[in-house]
Amino acid sequence: MEPMPLSADLPVMPPLEPMLAKAQTKVPDEPGMWSYEPKWDGFRALVFRDGGPGRDNVVLLSRSGKDLARYFPEVLDSVRDELAPRCVLDGEIVVPREIAGRTRLDWESLSQRIHPAESRVRMLAEQTPAHFIGFDALAVGDSSLMKEPFRTRREALVDAVNEKQWCHVTRTTEDPALGAQWLQEFEGAGLDGVIAKRLDGPYLPGKREMVKVKHHRDADCVAIGYRIHKSGEGIGSILLGLHRDDGELQMVGGAASFTAKARLKLLADLEPLRIGDDVRDGEPSRWNSAADKRWIPVRPERVCEVAYDQMEGNSANGRRFRHAVKFLRWRPDRDPASCTFDQLDVPLNYDLNDVLERS
Repeated sequence: MEPMPLSADLPVMPPLEPMLAKAQTKVPDEPGMWSYEPKWDGFRALVFRDGGPGRDNVVLLSRSGKDLARYFPEVLDSVRDELAPRCVLDGEIVVPREIAGRTRLDWESLSQRIHPAESRVRMLAEQTPAHFIGFDALAVGDSSLMKEPFRTRREALVDAVNEKQWCHVTRTTEDPALGAQWLQEFEGAGLDGVIAKRLDGPYLPGKREMVKVKHHRDADCVAIGYRIHKSGEGIGSILLGLHRDDGELQMVGGAASFTAKARLKLLADLEPLRIGDDVRDGEPSRWNSAADKRWIPVRPERVCEVAYDQMEGNSANGRRFRHAVKFLRWRPDRDPASCTFDQLDVPLNYDLNDVLERS
């Protein structure tokens, strides 16, 4: 079913910016002040359900206000089946999959759901169906909850999710030690960190009133190529590789976001290693089709240290960095052959079902 217009009497209406989070390096340790919950690694989504006599309209919006319903028709059905008739919830759209005998979030399958062809959207909705994870309630029935403390909103959220097959309620705790423990444990289920919310805080759209603590790690990688910056001056990104067990270099992502001065310095470092006039095509971008993905390969002789948060994929389809990584420094002391996947942290194996709210 396609989303329909909302009635004017829904207590909270779009457009609406979700409340945001500011990054910190440690989980806040102030008992009695914070509620802690897993940070879900999916697509942020605001759900507006307007059920009433003769209607059951649902609008599903992204963080930036874009319509997500066309990409996730099965989520519309789930909302109608499992949520309170009239509610506005904040949460995340995720795609769980069974990987190596455990259920975990699969970012790659989720990102593939953003596709212009309706036929492919319908096919993927059946092959890799999405779930909705609720973590805040902005309205239930005829009442807005945005000025209410999170304690009250949390109770309303639990009551608003009537079934828990496709729509879920995230787990929470008021114990900072347990929140810090979740930061380590739940990564194995594909989660992204921990969120802390003030128990007495209202819902403030667009304000960074929450705290997020994500995973941060270092790795030594081989520079295998580079892209020229869009300005034409210096390096825009360095392509990175790690050695597989068979000794072959596998591309795992790129480091970007350099200052103008650093771009020129890095080009001076890598240009002498360029392999002739070779220029190769990169993978097309799902999010920016206009981006130039051509890159220049270099001899794999230099090692750099980078900071990263998470890896995605597995040994079968190729592991790689989830996001762009931060270049820290060259490591002339490291042998490129020593840059293997073995150096990377391996998250604890954890099943997604153990992270969801237990009923």
